[in-house]
Amino acid sequence: MAKRGRASQGRRSNRRALILLAVVILIAGTLFVVYEYHRYSSVQPPPPPPPPPEVVQPLPEQPGLPTVPPGHQVVEHTYYVLSYNEECEQPDWVMYKLQRRFLQGSARRKDRFRPDPAVITGSATPKDYRRSGYDRGHLLPAADMKFSPEAMAETFFMSNMSPQAPQFNRGIWKKLEEQVREWCKREGELYVVTGPVLQEQLPRIGENKVCVPRYYYKIVLDYEEPEIKAIAFVMENRKLPGNIFDYAVPIDSVEALTGLDFFAPLPDSFEDSLEATINPAPWKALLARRN
Repeated sequence: MAKRGRASQGRRSNRRALILLAVVILIAGTLFVVYEYHRYSSVQPPPPPPPPPEVVQPLPEQPGLPTVPPGHQVVEHTYYVLSYNEECEQPDWVMYKLQRRFLQGSARRKDRFRPDPAVITGSATPKDYRRSGYDRGHLLPAADMKFSPEAMAETFFMSNMSPQAPQFNRGIWKKLEEQVREWCKREGELYVVTGPVLQEQLPRIGENKVCVPRYYYKIVLDYEEPEIKAIAFVMENRKLPGNIFDYAVPIDSVEALTGLDFFAPLPDSFEDSLEATINPAPWKALLARRN
């Protein structure tokens, strides 16, 4: 009987030992799991890799021509290019590179206005403007080509003309043209784009039904690094008060008015920053510089 009691006590002792061992193992396992959790959670993840460097696209050698509306003819002369609008019998735009040397010369203005033989459909004629009350307004001014009689003579093609009110052509528009020449004397070279805003239902003159625009634009681009800059103007075709900077606008505004895209070959980000704002300050600063 005593032996059975001692055996029973031994078994109970073994069970307690096993239970105690299991509890110890459970506690140890729990502590291990908690330790590992805290150890791994305290490790900071590696920082994300830096973004790839921005690829700076090089600028093309030239800013490129404006867009040409479907069916309109590009006409190339020696010192300027234009897009001819047969419906309105005048250019959508005239573009040229103005250089300081072009302004140095003694070529005399002869006023020999004549049709442009390069226009396949036939250009307007001087007769279209006769007794209309409008000037044959140059888009590339004759005075921008004083260096050569031949270059100046090319500015008198009727494809370079648009009907302008005399008070406008001989007033603030003339001041703007003179200002562009002064800027060129200081900078050495500028790109200039000029044209009418050819909207629907415009008045017409002459046998060829030449449209009379309500507005004109001019865009001037200094494409020399490091300070590439541009300025644009939109002016109503009438006598206007004030100075030229009163009519400065973003190039984007000219594009919205005309439906044309200027300087499209430039990288998009660069073109957007160039065309979205008005910044006349550097152009005004040029006036204070000596030649």
